[in-house]
Amino acid sequence: MNAAAKLRYVPHGAARSMRSQRSRMIGAIVPSFDYALYARTTSALQRRLDERGYSLVLAEHHYDLNAEFRIATKLIQHGVDALVFVGLDHQPALFSQLEDFERPYVLTWGVDPTHRHPSIGFDNQAATYSIARHLLALQHRDLGLLSAPVEGNDRARTRGEGLRLALQEQGLKIRDECIQYAPISLGAAKEAMGRLLALRQRPTAVVATNDVIAVGAMLACREAGVRIPEDISITGVDNTDLGATQTPGLTSVRTPIIEIGTAAADQLISRLEGLPCELFQVLPTEIVHRQSTGPVSPMD
Repeated sequence: MNAAAKLRYVPHGAARSMRSQRSRMIGAIVPSFDYALYARTTSALQRRLDERGYSLVLAEHHYDLNAEFRIATKLIQHGVDALVFVGLDHQPALFSQLEDFERPYVLTWGVDPTHRHPSIGFDNQAATYSIARHLLALQHRDLGLLSAPVEGNDRARTRGEGLRLALQEQGLKIRDECIQYAPISLGAAKEAMGRLLALRQRPTAVVATNDVIAVGAMLACREAGVRIPEDISITGVDNTDLGATQTPGLTSVRTPIIEIGTAAADQLISRLEGLPCELFQVLPTEIVHRQSTGPVSPMD
């Protein structure tokens, strides 16, 4: 050991993995490095893996599921022991590949309703359903939706469905012109909200599918002189610092961003080491009430 320390010897990873049939590397493929929440989940994942002697290999696919499949194939070829994915939308070929190479995996940020694929997350539809019910209780009946694009993004799609379900139960429906899509950025969300504000009959409240889009909407309102919540109420999802530090503070749904990463690491390590674990975990969410929502204006 003294000689190894003196020579700064580092074990050869490839040789060690050939002997043990394990690389102790976990691959994680996320939609985008630009979206801070995926970074926070991945950070929690990395911390727990490091505690247990595993390393993380990270890649992004830019919401392109074909690219995700190609990247996963390369990571498998490079010997990762297991893989972490975001969401429930994936190419069927991806799961066939994972099965053929006997690689454990877990889906995150959602829970597979068919229980075919191990998954850890929360009910995205329920998140926006609950916040839409909050707006309905404030007597809002004309709601708008600001959403991330839904192609290859089941989180955005099911969050939109949660709003529609809450309205449907009250015999209401969102107007087509009150639905706007925007990439997850403040600038794009600001432009999308501008289109809602330009409507002859604008909605009295807007549900955004994440906090970045919600804050972009708030910026558009400030520039247009539209008061929040007196003239329009705005809500988000994920309860980030970005929304909490706005004036007024953003009413949002707290989601288990950190817990997902930690639980994903725990599950994969348990499976790799032959220990019992829970393959499907639905983590709780809750509304955090702030000042961006209020009763509908008597004039509306």
